[in-house]
Amino acid sequence: MRTLRGRGPLAFLLALSTVTGCSPSAAGKREPRPPVPTRAAAEERAENARPGTADWRIARKGAEHEIEGYADRVSVLPGESFRLFVSTTKGAFTAEAFRMGWYGGKQARKVWGSPSTPGVRQAPAKVDARTRTASAPWRPTLTVATANWPEGSYLIRLTASSGAQRYVPLTVRSATTAGRVVVMNATTTWQAYNMWGGYDLYKGPSGGDGDRASVVSFDRPYDGTGAVKFMTYEQPAIALAEKQGIALAYTTDNDLHYTPGLLAGARALLTLGHDEYWSTAMRRHTTQARDRGVNIAFLGANAVNRHIRFGDTALGKGRLVVCYKDAGSDPLAGQDPAETTQDWRLPPKPRPESELIGIQYNCFPAEGAYTVRRPDFWMFQGTGARKGSRYPGVIGPESDGINFAGPTPRPIEIVAHSPISCGNTTMLADSSYYTVKSGAGVFAAGTMRWVCSMRGPECGHGVTEASRRFVTRATENLLRELAAGPLGRSHPARDNLGEFAVGL
Repeated sequence: MRTLRGRGPLAFLLALSTVTGCSPSAAGKREPRPPVPTRAAAEERAENARPGTADWRIARKGAEHEIEGYADRVSVLPGESFRLFVSTTKGAFTAEAFRMGWYGGKQARKVWGSPSTPGVRQAPAKVDARTRTASAPWRPTLTVATANWPEGSYLIRLTASSGAQRYVPLTVRSATTAGRVVVMNATTTWQAYNMWGGYDLYKGPSGGDGDRASVVSFDRPYDGTGAVKFMTYEQPAIALAEKQGIALAYTTDNDLHYTPGLLAGARALLTLGHDEYWSTAMRRHTTQARDRGVNIAFLGANAVNRHIRFGDTALGKGRLVVCYKDAGSDPLAGQDPAETTQDWRLPPKPRPESELIGIQYNCFPAEGAYTVRRPDFWMFQGTGARKGSRYPGVIGPESDGINFAGPTPRPIEIVAHSPISCGNTTMLADSSYYTVKSGAGVFAAGTMRWVCSMRGPECGHGVTEASRRFVTRATENLLRELAAGPLGRSHPARDNLGEFAVGL
């Protein structure tokens, strides 16, 4: 499904040859700062003190089109309305909205439910012959007001009269992010991998990329349960963040693109397990925020790898994700080379993602144990980690590593350096941390399985209980420090890039 073009295998062979130590630093041994008492943090704690709802998961998915739906908005402000488009083969259905959080371990709270509504089987997928864009040309079924819905990530659960269920994800975004850690839902990546209607940005009906879509639409349900990517790569981290009692804000990839001042005054931006598809505006707004002192944490891998544009549909602005994955095939080739949609690191205007992240995508399929390089790193306090400690299953299914060809921000600290298998090849995955003049710090986990590992053995892939404890404690430390302000002021990066290759 993926290719490894331009991954620089020689650089990784160089990295394999170097094994050196590092000395402890007083800066690395500082205890994490306590949560900052703010009104927003108090509101967050009060919300999570409310009774949760144990019954929010899907009990039975049912047949492929037994019940499914989508919303006409990716996100809404609190109090705004959205429309649900629902199709079912059964006579009736209900809809319930669950806010995702901690709630004493129940991890969700029901905030709304519909009455029983007559069910209608709506039209099949419509496919644009030119771009192979699948959409659902349906009539709206319900209009839902969000009065008294707190900001957060939501799952709308649709239940047919037969008991079959599907999710519709929705973000109730924050009106302000000032003083908060901003949780960003990776909506463009969810859509890139959405096979509803037979097409996504990777394959079409043939099962290969020869008939894949070059443009995908939000005007359709998500495949599977309706929230596969969210549940795998985001929900466990959201539950943990809400448990910490820090001030959080919520947004989406779409909102970051369309709102230049979105991160004004924010403490940090948190991108989760798989946030691959970024537009020019998303990257520019994030870089500008970093350079104003906003921390960033990439709790995944393969982030900012694909360059995209947004397009519009009859339902609204930004309802299309455009990614030809090849500059020559893009209609903007020859007109605006900076905006053609291939990997960010590729011509005609290469801008490797390491410039923002610190490291960059290097392997699929990746498998391995997360191997600690700097146990005195501030995030690892209280984990019991030592140099060389290995945490099984945490690396995969994609990973990031040092970009020896650059650009690489300096000073940068490689805090984990993990031998992995990449198909039939041995490679290395890295976790990095760098700081900039504004005081901002940027952490990158370097593995797509960081968030899933918070579930322990339930994640599969050989993740152990010890792995869960390590990742959870490290993330708790990270969240508290992100919320306290610019990381570089209390935890300046201790550059060690020279330990990994000659001439750096």
